[in-house]
Amino acid sequence: MQKTDADLPVLYSFRRCPYAMRARLALLVSGQRCELREVVLRDKPQAMLDASPKGTVPVLILTDGQVLDESLDIMLWALRQYDPEQWLSPQQGSLEAMLALIAQCDGEFKFHLDRYKYPERYDNVDALEHREAAQGFLLGLEARLGEAAYLFGEHPALADMAIAPFVRQFSQTDLDWFSAQPWPRLRDWLSGIVGAGMFERVMEKYSQWVPGTDGVVFS
Repeated sequence: MQKTDADLPVLYSFRRCPYAMRARLALLVSGQRCELREVVLRDKPQAMLDASPKGTVPVLILTDGQVLDESLDIMLWALRQYDPEQWLSPQQGSLEAMLALIAQCDGEFKFHLDRYKYPERYDNVDALEHREAAQGFLLGLEARLGEAAYLFGEHPALADMAIAPFVRQFSQTDLDWFSAQPWPRLRDWLSGIVGAGMFERVMEKYSQWVPGTDGVVFS
């Protein structure tokens, strides 16, 4: 573990959170070094809550004190610093089209995903009804992937990396069921992303950050 540089941005993250995953993916591909502080959600550090009272991850505190506490804002900030894989410039479509698809993921799909994966957190919820309702979004992705290897062309772009962590979470809720569904292109797309070295890097395990200690240099 490397000691951190006081001049680095600070990233509060939680390994298994899909929002934090996509933020880490963008920071990694853009080469933006930061001090990663792994958070345990039941024991949130006060420094994180002081920076972002809503108490969700990821939170990125820039060196000038600016706080970014939305994962998509972190992705866009990082990629606007340096975008070597052209995630903001898809082969097909536009940045605006990608953002619209991500909004569908973060809206209706995430609503049903939460109630499918965590029905005990909600009143009067039938998990299977929400699984069925979520399939419309996934079938739309399957159709897009019939035109190219990725959602907006033959190479990964912002939409792929912002959406894949949530499809991964959906798939792992009942992997046998997911594997039996008629979306082979979606499964291949997901496997290609989560099986890549970049995704493995952002899923490395870190100990819970303890206030007063150095975080991990993430790059």
